[in-house]
Amino acid sequence: MNTKRTDLRNIAIIAHVDHGKTTLVDEMLKQSGTFRVNQQVAERVMDSGDLERERGITILAKNTSVHYDGVKINIIDTPGHADFGGEVERVLKMTSGVLLLVDSVEGPMPQTRFVLTRALELKLKVVIVVNKIDRPDARTKEVVDEVLELLMDLNATDEQLDSPVLFCSARKGEAGTSLNDVKENLQPLFDTIINYVDCPVGDPDGPLQLLTSSIDYNDYVGRIGIGRVERGIAKASEDIVVASFAGDKQPYKSKLVNLYQIDGLKRVPVKEAVVGDIVCFSGIEEITIGDTVCSPLAVEPLEFVKITDPTVEMLFSVNDSPFAGREGKFVTTRQLRDRLYRELLKDVSLRVEDTDNIDSFKVSGRGEMHLSILIETMRREGYEFMVSTPHVLLKTVKGVVCEPIDKLVVDVPVDNMGTVMSAMGVRKGELQHMQNMGSRMRMEFNIPSRGLFGFKNEFLTDTRGEGIMSSIFIGYEPLKGEIPRRLTGSLVAFETGEASTYGLFNAQERGILFVDSGTPVYEGMVVGVSPKVGDLAVNVCKKKHVTNMRASGSDEALRLNSPRKFSLEECLEFITDDELLEVTPKNLRIRKNTLSKDQRMKAAAKK
Repeated sequence: MNTKRTDLRNIAIIAHVDHGKTTLVDEMLKQSGTFRVNQQVAERVMDSGDLERERGITILAKNTSVHYDGVKINIIDTPGHADFGGEVERVLKMTSGVLLLVDSVEGPMPQTRFVLTRALELKLKVVIVVNKIDRPDARTKEVVDEVLELLMDLNATDEQLDSPVLFCSARKGEAGTSLNDVKENLQPLFDTIINYVDCPVGDPDGPLQLLTSSIDYNDYVGRIGIGRVERGIAKASEDIVVASFAGDKQPYKSKLVNLYQIDGLKRVPVKEAVVGDIVCFSGIEEITIGDTVCSPLAVEPLEFVKITDPTVEMLFSVNDSPFAGREGKFVTTRQLRDRLYRELLKDVSLRVEDTDNIDSFKVSGRGEMHLSILIETMRREGYEFMVSTPHVLLKTVKGVVCEPIDKLVVDVPVDNMGTVMSAMGVRKGELQHMQNMGSRMRMEFNIPSRGLFGFKNEFLTDTRGEGIMSSIFIGYEPLKGEIPRRLTGSLVAFETGEASTYGLFNAQERGILFVDSGTPVYEGMVVGVSPKVGDLAVNVCKKKHVTNMRASGSDEALRLNSPRKFSLEECLEFITDDELLEVTPKNLRIRKNTLSKDQRMKAAAKK
């Protein structure tokens, strides 16, 4: 018989990137007494990864819990970036409600729409929270109207349209049910969660059903599954059967060795967990996301949410440059293959395939950002490899070749509108909507995903760093025609050696350089960008030779321009189809596919 658990609520916090989810979770933890009064706590305590802290974004969904008025509230902090949407889609299965966080100035953004669509499909209760109400340019009332319009757009039910609206400042830890009644704590938020979000419902006496929504890994206990108990009671050390709803593998017997519940930021060992509890469990070596842990008496796997397919692919291959093996710890094909397939265990929106070339693997993801985070993570772990330029994945729909289309929202100063519009024209973007916001203009475009490759740098230059852009995949449309990737050529090193001041001084007249004096270079390595179309071979290792008239160091001092340094994302945006990016723990080097100048010239002549 189904019973309600009034002492528990499970919620996820969903929002666009940088709207304040993680800051709000910080305050909820502080105000619920999770930390000691004098405890030193890092800002954005849920962003525990190095990359998350550096970039100021959430990449992996994290679980925590708070206690308020005798009720335990399990909270899942989700990523706000569209490329990590796979994280959001699967963790929503563990919850009964969501806090939809919206910035009081920016309003609903593309990712807000995406995560809200998923929440409404699962019929979750929605609590709307307008954050950052203390901003001087806040337009709170208009933002509430925009959220309601979005709900109507997404065919929300009458009950979902009547969702409670709260106003808060996550940074100050204040919330209120109206703008005139904002309390100096988050009590109104906690009360709304307890009164509005549904209690978990299930049959505690039935056979066990536990759906795995997330995977963690620990060197001591191996793989750790995370999920919600849907039926029955989970007990530590009990025998179970693991089954998959998709039917892609046979059910097999195993054992729940350890069982943990999340309390604050800690995992606390427990003997058992009942319906509605979100638990972590270890001991099942083969467990994957979407598997159901069942009682041997009733093997009934639960249906798992279908994760949206990848839209972008890249080739990962073993590094074969002249500098291969100098800086990396893991450099072989086997190590690269094992690492990529291991990533599949915890990232459901990633795909990895072997290719005809034994040293290369095709890796598909949700966007450039999704794949660049994987590259950066592997690089920091000591892997050395090469990646190709990203390509979109095409699909044939009813006999027509279609490509992925993104909804792009740009927020720019009015003066820069013309430049952005002309850039969109070249990249096949179609204007859908414009809205004036004081001295700024918000524009929405539907644009091919490949039209966004390399656009961010150009956009920031065009808007003098004042533009804001965000995009999300919305579907497939027939191919839009050719889009120019890069109109400039590359400066390519002529020989292997060490870049010299004399050689660089002569080369800098040809374009912008990427290397300093003393940097080791090899033939075929890209050392700069030429303003003209077509590649140019330059000898940056050239030295000024001594003569019987003067020493090699005489004449005027040579003054070099500062080299341009690229981040990983900028490198991926820069490289063209005949180039590769060499990734090592210490360096990022752009190089030609064919290193020899003579062979490149022969190939060009054949074309």
